[in-house]
Amino acid sequence: MDFLDEITLTGLSVFGHHGVFEHERREGQEFVIDLTLAVPLKDAAASDDVADTVHYGELADRVAAIVAGEPVNLIETLAERIADAVLEDQRVRLVTVTVHKPHAPIEQTFRDVSVSIRRGRS
Repeated sequence: MDFLDEITLTGLSVFGHHGVFEHERREGQEFVIDLTLAVPLKDAAASDDVADTVHYGELADRVAAIVAGEPVNLIETLAERIADAVLEDQRVRLVTVTVHKPHAPIEQTFRDVSVSIRRGRS
């Protein structure tokens, strides 16, 4: 039986310049990323070797580079870029990406706005 275990990275805070409005792209703002990766971890547990798993420090660096990188209009697009990058690791079977935009330009009082997508292998 092929078990799908999970690696979860929550609350990765990165400054980026994404948004529809000019001031968002000019001034930038904080984005917060949550990731859940479905990946078999039995081999890593048996070997006790980081080479047999997804290195979450390297994963955080890669995702941070995407968020801090080329601006996009929509956090939906940003989430898709992150998911595509995570799925480049063939061990990852499924990824859920949530992009939070806690300082979105919304006139009403709110705590957070986020988009979540789930992508996997066919």
